[in-house]
Amino acid sequence: MNDSTYDIAVIGGGLVGSAVAWGLVRGGARVVVLDEGDDAFRASRGNFGLVWVQGKGDCMADYAAWTRRSAEIWPDLAATLASEEGVDVGLRQPGGIESFLTDADRDAAELEIKRMHNQGLPGRPGDGANDTKIITAEEARALEPSLGPEVIGAAFNPHDGHVNPLYLLRGLHAGLQRLGVDYRPGHAVVRVGRDGGGYRVVTSKGDVLAHKVVLAAGLGNIPLAPTLGLNVPTRPDRGQILVTERLAPMIGYAYVNFRQTEEGTVMIGASSAQAGFDTSLDIDTSARLAARARRIFPALAKARIVRTWSALRIMSPDGFPIYAESETHPGVFVVTCHSGVTLAAVHALELAPEILAGRLSERLAAFSPKRFEMVEA
Repeated sequence: MNDSTYDIAVIGGGLVGSAVAWGLVRGGARVVVLDEGDDAFRASRGNFGLVWVQGKGDCMADYAAWTRRSAEIWPDLAATLASEEGVDVGLRQPGGIESFLTDADRDAAELEIKRMHNQGLPGRPGDGANDTKIITAEEARALEPSLGPEVIGAAFNPHDGHVNPLYLLRGLHAGLQRLGVDYRPGHAVVRVGRDGGGYRVVTSKGDVLAHKVVLAAGLGNIPLAPTLGLNVPTRPDRGQILVTERLAPMIGYAYVNFRQTEEGTVMIGASSAQAGFDTSLDIDTSARLAARARRIFPALAKARIVRTWSALRIMSPDGFPIYAESETHPGVFVVTCHSGVTLAAVHALELAPEILAGRLSERLAAFSPKRFEMVEA
């Protein structure tokens, strides 16, 4: 390899790849980002924008702790993007509410909180369910007066919040440009192979040489990972979102199914469908989302829907992230998850330095794809 060889090639220019690349270049690495372009299934442009702790990590305490850590350092990431890149990503962390319309909803939440309390949080003695608690309908309406009479209670978590995901992507890319990252849009990666002491990344527009490679291409990792000795069993999960016209402030907290943006629009979600790589809209799903929204926030009944879309999440079999270095191809890492917004802070500020150092720490061992081999066994 020669002077034109990059320290690290990051495959994927969405929120996950951009956050990792931003962290790598701030650590002194010479980085190239290979972005497929608008033909890719871009979860980064279709997501809800939540920084969500509540319920994350049920049955995997390490993920609960990882999510909590990201929420705690998110203000550091937001402040840095504002001061260094001039981009306000709209971070708001007033807390999050998951409202209940049925006793079954409330009972399920109570059981989840108990399970997570018993599981604990690694590295946090005495810490349990990420501070989520059940509140009464009266307590919920005291926090959010616009909640409707059908709401019988809620779960509340003080660490939840939301950001504008498009501003976040813009801020990260502004940083990549300012810090000298070679960003190459329209470079779909065909294959990755060994080349001397590093790797040759073959793209639709030419080859790139790098000492290390990070697979952060979401669903694009599926064909690449097996060729590099990595087991990354992910699948697409389609979700739909409705967006209202601009409204006067009516929703002050983050919700798993709602958020009011800084512009005043209300985003309504979120659905889940196993539809392969089909991103078309399902009208019945949109109708169900709208009907539920009216029950929780009656004022939305008079609001006009101005746009709607569907996008694909990147889901592992258990719903948790996958982080690993290839055993057969040292220096090749995979970083994939369905929570690119929530985990952006830890990806940029804590995971990237570990990749730069060349070894993932023990605290990330739980996210290895080896866990799927153990389940199969």
